[in-house]
Amino acid sequence: MLTKLQFSLSVTLLFACGFLYQFTLKPSCLICYLPSYKSQQGLEALLGRGRSIVFLETSERMEPTPLVSCAVESAAKVYPEQPVLLLMKGLNNSMQLPPNSTSPALSLLSAIDNVFLFPLDMKSLFEDTPLFSWYTQINSSTERFWLHISSDASRLAFIWKYGGVYMDTDVISIRPIPEDNFLAAQKSQFSSNGVFGFLPHHPFLWECMENFVENYNPNIWGHQGPELMTRLLRVWCKLRDFQEVSDLKCLNFSFLHPQRFYPISFRAWRRYYEVWDTEPSFNNSYALHLWNHMNREGKAVVRGSNTLVENLYRKHCPKTYRDLLQGPEGSVTKEQGRGNK
Repeated sequence: MLTKLQFSLSVTLLFACGFLYQFTLKPSCLICYLPSYKSQQGLEALLGRGRSIVFLETSERMEPTPLVSCAVESAAKVYPEQPVLLLMKGLNNSMQLPPNSTSPALSLLSAIDNVFLFPLDMKSLFEDTPLFSWYTQINSSTERFWLHISSDASRLAFIWKYGGVYMDTDVISIRPIPEDNFLAAQKSQFSSNGVFGFLPHHPFLWECMENFVENYNPNIWGHQGPELMTRLLRVWCKLRDFQEVSDLKCLNFSFLHPQRFYPISFRAWRRYYEVWDTEPSFNNSYALHLWNHMNREGKAVVRGSNTLVENLYRKHCPKTYRDLLQGPEGSVTKEQGRGNK
């Protein structure tokens, strides 16, 4: 009896040692596969759980910048009961991350319960929409602004098909948006397409996709994006200037005041990277668009700088702040990829 007990204890000890050895290894691949409990949940099943928050990566990039990580994490924090989706063109259809992936941002995001990574398959996405014939005929290699144009198209198709809220990857969420159907004003009588939300199959988005194809002009930046939204908004609504900090109603959707997402205008985008004597409260805002497309200087968020953007990271995406930002003496990850506007 004693011999059997000693044998059992020895086997158990060997297994325990093996487990601890594997656990303490530092693998070259931080995250090779999506967690099984997430990969088993299809896109359709997730979207059936409620209004989703959607981010897109239309390049092949598989290493999100800290700003992208902050945008996704902050949305997951503000909307804990809703799925937050990051659709990446670089992901393959088997839902596996590349074996050589060493992205700490993907590791961080995949560990958040309500964040889900999915492949972005544009051809499949555009099926049964006015964009399909355009996409199957276009020569993307000749398109000067293809990353932006393909993103403009993808967000229209996705929100039309599934509903939800689309956000650019440089939008930091700070409180829930109370509207189901809305456009965001960038300035008076001019719409952004960096944030918008609709219930599935809203006719406004269908007309946007039709106009996208009928008036396609790839040589003008924004023609298929904010200018498209503004063109259709002027058809649907009798626009007027905003009064104080109040939103406008237009048929069955809202046109939200610039303070909701753009309290700092694009001309003043550098203010996010400055130290303020008294920081703004943003009490009238739901999220903040950081205008990363304007950041051609490669301004980074630096730990300990006390800039407005550093303090936004600390408050609204604490995991990103803790794991991905370093101080001025360390190797700081720069915001070099300008993402989806």
